[in-house]
Amino acid sequence: MDTLCRAKGCEGARVKPVVAENPAGRRKLDPKLVVGTVVFGLLQDPTQLLADDAQELAAIKAQMRFLAARVAVIESHQARKKAQAQSGAGRVAAGGRVVTRQRRLQSTNISDAPADPSIRFPSDTVPDNAATTPALWRAGLTPVALPALSVADAAHVGMDLSSSSPAAITQTSVDHLPPVFSIGGISVRLGGFVELSNIWRDSNLSAGPATAWNNFPYANSVEHGLSEERLSAQLSRMSILMEANPSPVVRLQAYVESDFGGAAGTSNSVQISGYTPRMRQAYFTFTQKDWGFHLLMGQAWSLVTNYAKGILPRHEQLPAVTDNNQIPGIAFTRVPQIRLGKDWHEKYWLGLSVEDAQATVAFSSLLSSGGTLPAAYGQAGGATVYYQDSGGVLLNSTTHYTYNPAPDVVLKAAVDTNYGHYEVFGLARWFRSLSVPPGGKTTQQHTSFGGGVGAGITAPLGTDKLQLAGNILAGRGVGRYGPSLLPDTTLGSRGQLVPVPEIIGSLGLIGHPTSSLLLYTYGGVETAGRERYIGADGRQYGYGVTDLNLGGCAVEFGTCNAQTRTLASFTAGGWWHVMQGHYGSLMGGLQYTYIRKFAFRGNDGRQNSVYPATAGNTVYVTFRYFPFQ
Repeated sequence: MDTLCRAKGCEGARVKPVVAENPAGRRKLDPKLVVGTVVFGLLQDPTQLLADDAQELAAIKAQMRFLAARVAVIESHQARKKAQAQSGAGRVAAGGRVVTRQRRLQSTNISDAPADPSIRFPSDTVPDNAATTPALWRAGLTPVALPALSVADAAHVGMDLSSSSPAAITQTSVDHLPPVFSIGGISVRLGGFVELSNIWRDSNLSAGPATAWNNFPYANSVEHGLSEERLSAQLSRMSILMEANPSPVVRLQAYVESDFGGAAGTSNSVQISGYTPRMRQAYFTFTQKDWGFHLLMGQAWSLVTNYAKGILPRHEQLPAVTDNNQIPGIAFTRVPQIRLGKDWHEKYWLGLSVEDAQATVAFSSLLSSGGTLPAAYGQAGGATVYYQDSGGVLLNSTTHYTYNPAPDVVLKAAVDTNYGHYEVFGLARWFRSLSVPPGGKTTQQHTSFGGGVGAGITAPLGTDKLQLAGNILAGRGVGRYGPSLLPDTTLGSRGQLVPVPEIIGSLGLIGHPTSSLLLYTYGGVETAGRERYIGADGRQYGYGVTDLNLGGCAVEFGTCNAQTRTLASFTAGGWWHVMQGHYGSLMGGLQYTYIRKFAFRGNDGRQNSVYPATAGNTVYVTFRYFPFQ
């Protein structure tokens, strides 16, 4: 034993080195690293480590790999220093043979470069017999070598269609993917897909892969019933997730997600479809697990959005639809914000978000900012009103931005139970305009308050293969939060912005007949109420007026100034996970949506009531290739 130890360069150690299996060969693992790993694993709380927290588990694995590499480098440097210090001491005889310190050092097979650490991990799935397996295995760790996960196994973890809102479809599912590389103590994960969509609509909207639901024309338009077909790759998406763990209880993340769904002033489809990259999401988060504290800063899905679990980013309950404008009835925005969150045992959640404000304005007659309102009943003249400006530096000069006195504020409470996820929230908004009274010389400021309350649910229906997802938002001035973009406000007789009453809601069923098939069906509605004043001429002005002449809405080339009251939709579709392997994953999607639009009542010019309505049909066929999953 002593002779063998001296031949191997053990220097007094009589413990046989632990040998780790590696597909590329056998690699020795230092006993100190083994002991440290065992102690680290035994001191952990098994119930906490077994929690359903894939992000935490991935972070621990990345940190272990990094520490193993650092140990190898430090020990190598220490060994080299000892060799240099003893180089003048001559040669040492061992068992009749002369062996130099340098040769013994080489026999330990220590490399100066942190090559693949010999620590391997099992899959993220805890074995069924976890209760009887050793503590380290239940924790997802093991001090001895295990076969490395294949790319196909990692892809299986990342491509999860069993969720009611699969991140691989609705976002990019980077959290369950292994790091591609590291920069210092920061791990980097890449995600995304390349998409081709074929879009067909039975009325021409001249729209890309996002349907403007409120734009389906009435029968007076020549584009009503004129179908359009369009191919687009604009929704091809890229994402990057950067993560650091300064301590076991602190996590820092930065996430950026982009596609080509935007269009600059020079973009067109004639010869080169040069559509510009668009910032979908860009934010960083800070998490202190012991405190249950969460901070988000940047552009992300609004806290108004329904969630599948908790209130953390990339856990939103987004419908797995193919249309990039979601479906009518889903409440959301994706805007810059500052969000504070608190959880209690990752079961009870409370969040407060301060989000970038913007408003939509509609009026019963053509009235631009700087125009004069029709005089109210009993007044000789109307006020001149200002409510928006064209975009300035770093904003779009071809569109308009309203005056925003304060950001939108969202307060949400949520709970996760064995029977699903439930949440309630409140929304507060403020609107501002300027007006000059008839004959006045100075402007007056008007600030109005709006907002609403909402709720959401994501729950299984007796089985994990079928889930129910629903949301509702009701209030005044909340139209911006629906995909149909009903107006938030209209103008009052004094030039003030008046919030319009609205309700936004949807209900969906999501099924998983097999592991590679996802089916869904949704119903959604967005409806607005009336907000109007009587003019000096006895007519109604504002939004939801009922004395407009709408007789031309049903006649080609007729005049139609109808104001939308309600949009209702029915959507059915699904995704098929076609193939998967070390080459990535391929998925196909098919969706049909029927939309029905109703306007406020008007007349035909002969005092007969008319109720303009129109309908639309859309069909999507989509293919996506996921190279990282």
